[in-house]
Amino acid sequence: MALLRCEHLSLGYDGNSIIGDLNFSVESGDYLCIVGENGSGKSTLMKTVLGLLPPLSGQIRMSDGLTQKQIGYLPQQTSVQKDFPASVWEIVLSGCQGGCGLRPFYNRSEKEKAASAMERLHISNLSGSCYRELSGGQQQRVLLARALCATETLLFLDEPVTGLDPKAAADFYQMIEKLNQEDKITVIMISHDMQAALRYASHILHIGEPLFFGTRQEYLESNARRSFAVKGGAPV
Repeated sequence: MALLRCEHLSLGYDGNSIIGDLNFSVESGDYLCIVGENGSGKSTLMKTVLGLLPPLSGQIRMSDGLTQKQIGYLPQQTSVQKDFPASVWEIVLSGCQGGCGLRPFYNRSEKEKAASAMERLHISNLSGSCYRELSGGQQQRVLLARALCATETLLFLDEPVTGLDPKAAADFYQMIEKLNQEDKITVIMISHDMQAALRYASHILHIGEPLFFGTRQEYLESNARRSFAVKGGAPV
């Protein structure tokens, strides 16, 4: 069974459909990039799969043992969130909340998981630093470490390099590639960076007219890719 499968999914707000009859699946180890024009419904899709919004119709199926609380999620940051006055350690550790249940404290295992995530992303030296004093690239590493505390299976990333300088963006993409290739974490990323999507992704989901889901190579040869390029998508 696929790690995640969406069947005949319709999405939107207040009964108004943005996307209709969407079908795609994600297998363990995939790196799926969701692309499309602004306002096409990419973030709405991610929030629906995460259970933050109800689907208008259709089904979302997850493999046995995977729940929405076990998905690591890195949303787009607001200006208020970027100015959050907490320590790096507090933010990373909060990624373990989903496993705490009613317990009002973090146990040793959860603290070890947070420390391990920080070490993997080379931010252990920032543990006591105030989050709002970090650079944009450092903040994204902290949020990624937080997401890793929630999962070793599936990461959802919503345009994670927005606002980063080219070097910080390249470093972030390399970290995600390493997590996918070496740690075998499945990645679903919303991206406005078509060149990066076509470099790193194993599969592409194009939201728009026409809808498309398939491998990277299939997308390169598709009408969806040609149509998006005509409308202003980045060249290959």
